[in-house]
Parts: sequence; C-alpha cells; structure tokens
Amino acid sequence: MELLFVVLISASVGTILRYLLRGRETYGAALLPSISAAVSAFVWVGLLWVLNWQFDGTWIWVASLLAGPIVALVVGANLPRKRREHDRELLGKLSGGRA
Repeated sequence: MELLFVVLISASVGTILRYLLRGRETYGAALLPSISAAVSAFVWVGLLWVLNWQFDGTWIWVASLLAGPIVALVVGANLPRKRREHDRELLGKLSGGRA
C-alpha cells in the first residue's frame, strides 16, 4: 500500500514539474509524471529489498520521493533543447540542406 502512495505522490510532483518548466510543448503530458513515478517506485523497491529498509522508515520515503522528481527535473530541463536540435538537423536533411 505504501508503494502506491509513493507512486501517486511522485506522479503528482512530476505533473507539477511539467507546468513549472519551459519547453513543455516538446514532449507529452504524461512523460514527466511517468518518469517521476517509475524512478520513485524503483528506488522504493530497491531500498526495501536490497538494503532491507523498513517501509515505515523516514529515509525510504525521503529517498524515494526525492529521486523521482529529481530525475524528472533533469529530463524536463534537457529534453526541449535536445528535441529542438534534433528537429533542426532533421529539417536540414529533409529540405536538402537549405534550413
């Protein structure tokens, strides 16, 4: 049940990040919430199984709920620039080098 809470909270923070960052028109509406939720779930399960942290401990919540949004923030900050560069290159190829 706690994993569900972590995923929902992290996806909500990812949704908020989507609207705080510039360039959101270059990627889909569900990308940042999905990345945030997936990374948080992965960290939660990893800490639970590998390090045997307890699900009701403070640090498992802190680590999980920070990891997902941080990764989503990095992706959301870098993706628009990369997308625009790639689109410019593709336009140049498709237009025969005139762009």
